Amino acid sequence: MSRIAASLAAILLAAALAGCGGNGAEPDVPSGGASATLILDFQPNAIHAGIYAAAADGDLAKRGIDLTVREPGASTDAPKLLQAGRADVAVMDIQDLAIARERGADLVGIGALVQVPLAAVIAGDREAVRTPADLAGATVGVTGLPSDDAVLGAIFDSAGGAEPAPDTVTIGFDSIAALSSGRVDAATAFWNVEGVALQREGIPTREFRLDDYGAPSYPELVLVTTREKLEADRDEIDAIIDGIRDGYASVSADPDAALADLEHAVPGLDHESLAAQLAALGDAFDPPLELQRGALEDWADYVVRYGIVDERPEVDETFDFELAR
Repeated sequence: MSRIAASLAAILLAAALAGCGGNGAEPDVPSGGASATLILDFQPNAIHAGIYAAAADGDLAKRGIDLTVREPGASTDAPKLLQAGRADVAVMDIQDLAIARERGADLVGIGALVQVPLAAVIAGDREAVRTPADLAGATVGVTGLPSDDAVLGAIFDSAGGAEPAPDTVTIGFDSIAALSSGRVDAATAFWNVEGVALQREGIPTREFRLDDYGAPSYPELVLVTTREKLEADRDEIDAIIDGIRDGYASVSADPDAALADLEHAVPGLDHESLAAQLAALGDAFDPPLELQRGALEDWADYVVRYGIVDERPEVDETFDFELAR
């Protein structure tokens, strides 16, 4: 799925996965601390487990934070709500952060939810498509978001000049159905959501994960706030980061308990889907929330090279490295 935004991308690709829906429930957290609001990139799913664990286990409350977790109503909610002061922190795709900043939003990345890209090109027939070179002339489904071109371009470029280029067709966020039916040979997708769903359906897929084929290993999802909020309430943001970091450490230590926290907070989620997603993520959360300068410098080169933004992001302006160390 496209990496222009996990906000946009995860929004509908997770909807394609049965059991990834949510009812907008908020975590049950103790009151009495500083009230803060966190906006997710999409409906709660396994990748958010550490946030809910931090709320349920008291990691935030003991730091004086009473956190409300909300789902976005639209893909553009996070930047708007942050800038309007209606949210304190948001989960955003790192590409969305770059795009929002290029458009003038003074947003700052303050922590990495995962340490790797989640985008991939997934082929529906693992025997017919064995390497990126086999995508030459293939029909590849894309969502229609610009970052899909970056994902497909980087992966196909790793084949070293194979020709002809893949033919792309816009399929929106329907890659599971498109691959299952054979309508496309491959599609851009999230390996941790759509890739897992296809495997559970028994589709003999082959995944080309972005950081294995041409892209740096950058953090796909980041926690974001405004510079104004960070400067005015740095201690509060620091407490939120510390609490959520402990929550993700809990996910690594006891994934079953973390999923139980998530399912308690958001009734109606499909346990088997969540468990499969979390297992697929493996150690992608480690080290929890840490922003790694080298990876982010490489990411800044990548987003310019593949046209996600026009100007290379200044890493020290885009991220605060002091909070999640």
